[in-house]
Amino acid sequence: MHRSHTCGELSINDLGKEVILSGWVQKSRDLGGMTFVDMRDRYGITQLTFDSEDNASLRAQARELGREFVIKVTGKVIERSSKNLKIPTGEIEIKVGSLEILNSAKLPPFMIEDETDGGDDLRMKYRYLDLRRNPVRNNLVLRHKMAQEIRKYLDGLDFIEVETPVLIKSTPEGARDFVVPSRMNAGEFYALPQSPQTFKQLLMVSGFDRYFQIVKCFRDEDLRADRQPEFTQIDCEMAFIEQEDILNVFEGLIRQLFKNVKGVDLAEVPRMDYADAMRLYGSDKPDTRFEMKFVELNDIVKGLGFPVFDNAELVVGINAKGAAEYTRKQLDELTDYIKRPQIGATGLIYMRHNADGTLKSSVDKFYNEAELQKWSAAFSTAPGDLVLVLAGTTEKVRKQLNELRLEMGTRLGLRDKNTFAPLWVLDFPLLEWDEEKGRYHAMHHPFTSPKPEDIALLDTKPGEVRANAYDMVINGTEIGGGSIRIHDRALQALMFKHLGFSDVEAQNQFGFLMDAFEYGAPPHGGIAFGFDRLVSIFAGLDSIRDVIAFPKNNSGRDVMIDSPSVIDQKQLDELKIKTVN
Repeated sequence: MHRSHTCGELSINDLGKEVILSGWVQKSRDLGGMTFVDMRDRYGITQLTFDSEDNASLRAQARELGREFVIKVTGKVIERSSKNLKIPTGEIEIKVGSLEILNSAKLPPFMIEDETDGGDDLRMKYRYLDLRRNPVRNNLVLRHKMAQEIRKYLDGLDFIEVETPVLIKSTPEGARDFVVPSRMNAGEFYALPQSPQTFKQLLMVSGFDRYFQIVKCFRDEDLRADRQPEFTQIDCEMAFIEQEDILNVFEGLIRQLFKNVKGVDLAEVPRMDYADAMRLYGSDKPDTRFEMKFVELNDIVKGLGFPVFDNAELVVGINAKGAAEYTRKQLDELTDYIKRPQIGATGLIYMRHNADGTLKSSVDKFYNEAELQKWSAAFSTAPGDLVLVLAGTTEKVRKQLNELRLEMGTRLGLRDKNTFAPLWVLDFPLLEWDEEKGRYHAMHHPFTSPKPEDIALLDTKPGEVRANAYDMVINGTEIGGGSIRIHDRALQALMFKHLGFSDVEAQNQFGFLMDAFEYGAPPHGGIAFGFDRLVSIFAGLDSIRDVIAFPKNNSGRDVMIDSPSVIDQKQLDELKIKTVN
């Protein structure tokens, strides 16, 4: 037997027991005639003691142990003279009677400690070592607990977990597909699923009225902190429902996760229309942990001779409460921040509401005290507040001000990772215009149902049609989205027409789904949550990489196994694939 107990379970109640422990050497130290070794497994750390007076040869053996050696010890549980109450086993230690080295280890390339000296690239290359560290391991334990809680909640509501195919058909909508060549069908390709969308709709047609799956999905797109080429979704679909049913069921899921995993009682999740989210926050995923809502100024600042405002489509700003003491250097830093190419603003206007009640702006040449009083009234400023204003075209300036709002929220300490502000965003546009291709794209996907009252606008004002769609946002991050689906063949065909599909193209790509609609498709809808994103929010992390066991880097590479890699020519020949020199 390699162990009778783990390294995290023994306590003062186990004094006198003879035990067997196995694990890794965390560190060792010599003090006088004693050698102490911290032994670690995934459950915790237990201190081992080797006394030269009792057994000099055993202590000599212990002094040869290096970091990350795999060892097995037998010994007696005794009380520690110098207790460490920060760990569960800190009141006891093991007086070792025998030591067996199960495997030696090279010196690790970085310290396997909570605070490591390894950079991201090094830790990714030796990910199997990084996974030994408490923070990373704890993230995966959290992920496991959340997955179990999800399954428990959905099973309790009669959802059935069904696996859908991984090798499917490539479709032109959405992100780029990863394609897989078929050896048995030369010149033809499978695609890896971006989501199980059509299959879960077919399950609704099949009579499985409540489906879910914690499923791997794949998108060949540019990467950033919250994206990976392969990621995991909590994928769900329900039949015989309306939007309100979806919102209630999955708000319940999120509230149960926070309650049972984080110990946080969420209030009822508020709801906001897409149009209001864009008007008040400049984003369809607003961070509502703090106010700082947008205030539009067109009516009070135009026509007074300031060209930047007079020529703008929209003049809009925010009130950064308590920031009036910002220095000129700090304001210049903010200006440089929003002028970055990623944001693209041309300048920043500000007004201080000074502690003595006076108002001072960067455009006093154009706006006198009386005019600035109107600004103050619009923003409800108080002494100590700082108003920040941008001007430009409506769509661009809202996005720019959203970035500035988030930056100010961070600087003012308003984005606490231990505060959670979930939000439903509803009534998205059904379609968005693609300037480059000169046609509309589905904002969510082609199977999203328009609002019934807006269907008539499809032929005349397609850009004004609202979707029966909804996103859940937490702390400014979209963690889930879905819609009520089209379940009628004629309406689905009309949707494909407005997305630029010919009848032949629609039939070739999605004929199987439209054919299925002719055999009694029920009203249905669903939602998919980004599981990796959700876990990262629970863990208080900005990146999803540390909640994934073996992630890719920002170039989509697995540097640990060196993938993607070149394929042997014999394999390429079998697949009838020619390489380009």
